[in-house]
Amino acid sequence: MNAMVLAEEVPERARRAEPDWWRGAVIYQIYPRSFQDSNADGIGDLAGITQRLDYVADLGVDAIWLSPIFPSPMKDFGYDISDYRGVDPIFGTFDDFERLLERAHALGLKIIIDQVLNHTSDQHPWFQQSRHDKTGYYSDWYVWADPKPDGTPPNNWLSIFGGPAWSWDSRRCQYYLHNFLPAQPDLNFHNPKVRQALLDVCRFWLDRGVDGFRLDTVNFYFQSAGLEPNPPVDEAMYNASTAPSVNPYNMQDHLFDKSRPENFEFLRELRTLMNRYPGSTTVGEIGDAQRQTDLMAAYTSGGDKLHMAYTFDFLGGHFEAPYFRRHIASVKRILADGWPCWAFSNHDVVRHTSRWAVEYRYEAQFAKLCAMILLTLRGSVCLYQGEELGLENAELSFEDLVDPYGIQFWPNYKGRDGCRTPMVWQSTAPQGAFTSAARPWLPVPAGHLIRAVDNQDTDTASVLNFYRELIRLRRAHPALVGGDLEPIEAPETVLAYLRSQGADSIVCAFNMSAEPAKLKIPGDRRLHDLKWVGDQGARKGAQLRLGPYEGYVGQMLKGSARRGPQPSEGN
Repeated sequence: MNAMVLAEEVPERARRAEPDWWRGAVIYQIYPRSFQDSNADGIGDLAGITQRLDYVADLGVDAIWLSPIFPSPMKDFGYDISDYRGVDPIFGTFDDFERLLERAHALGLKIIIDQVLNHTSDQHPWFQQSRHDKTGYYSDWYVWADPKPDGTPPNNWLSIFGGPAWSWDSRRCQYYLHNFLPAQPDLNFHNPKVRQALLDVCRFWLDRGVDGFRLDTVNFYFQSAGLEPNPPVDEAMYNASTAPSVNPYNMQDHLFDKSRPENFEFLRELRTLMNRYPGSTTVGEIGDAQRQTDLMAAYTSGGDKLHMAYTFDFLGGHFEAPYFRRHIASVKRILADGWPCWAFSNHDVVRHTSRWAVEYRYEAQFAKLCAMILLTLRGSVCLYQGEELGLENAELSFEDLVDPYGIQFWPNYKGRDGCRTPMVWQSTAPQGAFTSAARPWLPVPAGHLIRAVDNQDTDTASVLNFYRELIRLRRAHPALVGGDLEPIEAPETVLAYLRSQGADSIVCAFNMSAEPAKLKIPGDRRLHDLKWVGDQGARKGAQLRLGPYEGYVGQMLKGSARRGPQPSEGN
């Protein structure tokens, strides 16, 4: 780790503390269970994260997104919350959180925490009181419904985790809604008391200094009050990106159980609260296979709802230039004044280095190409821990699984444990130095050890140092942070576009295939190499020759105008 560079970079990040710091920011997602264990119980914790904050700061990112740390029965590993205002003892104490927050801010890093507002744990006091009394204060805080005359659930809605989205409760003799596990009952957002309670939760954390929220399943908050059944999905609209292809959830068009227009009212209420805390931000997760881009646009437009949102289009999809071109064009056309946040990997999906697998000989090159694409798109960026090491998805046995999603749909879908295995810090240390326990909560894959931080830290050609340099390059060029994006005509296998803001123009070209490709930059333009570690491809004037999975990020100059010393036009 280069301490001198870190010391020089911190003030620059601190200077980006303006209210719109999030626009174009790079956000590093930490899955707390798997980052660093400090107390030898085999599970990562807040003190462990604090120990590793210098590493995160040295990446050059702007913020950290922490997956849930709240008290929870851990049926869904923290996404089933039993207390919105505490810290689960597995992760430490509130003092540990405050120390993490203080250290992060000292390093110029923002802290964004997960807020799971759609549902709670069935152990939450709200649900415990709601299920025992049909007339009390909490009686309608969740979505309850009577059975049909034949005793079956009120409609055909399905759970993403498999089976009906309704479970029978023998205390109330009614069904309750759960879009996920039965242990995760959905809150009733039609009740203004529920919305106010959740806004109070957000205010509680903002008052303690957090810089924003990642909003889990943000388009699931409301369901139709009429509980109408969903129709089957039109075959022409079928898209399996919301759930694994083995899941019948994909067979419905989810018109009535999520993505409801009523959600706009709550998002405006939330934005009003956020506006009272200048510099705070929200990033929403949108899961709707048929309408993701439209929802991203609607939820982030107008400056009165979410600050930014991400979809699953690049968390699934195909690694093909035509697919990327279509989606980038669609976002540009539809998004208007909204703002996207891009991710290729996270805690819910197969790591992209495995999902978009290429031949073994191209693995490192492929990881670098993906980094170049992700970090040059117009929008903010989420990087998932280990992505900067080029980690592949872990192959685990059924006996190692703990994810209920994978256990339910094994073996055709193996769940999310493969992307949640522990970070690897030292290649020769037991458990990669993640923990001193004999057995971590998930195995540390032997194949990950060779990609450990210590192996890559001093290797100038490593994937890790490539990410560091690329993030610094991004920060140095306003065009890459917030500039416009214009597509460049290119061969079928090449994705190319121009990022520009004011006098700063950056050309980005990526060969997304194993075959060499050529590209000519059109018009009266010439290229100027930026002389960074990611220089790839061969250039002559405005002509680029890109090898398999090679990319080029360089400055574009018009006509014969020259800026600074020019490289030789050889090759």
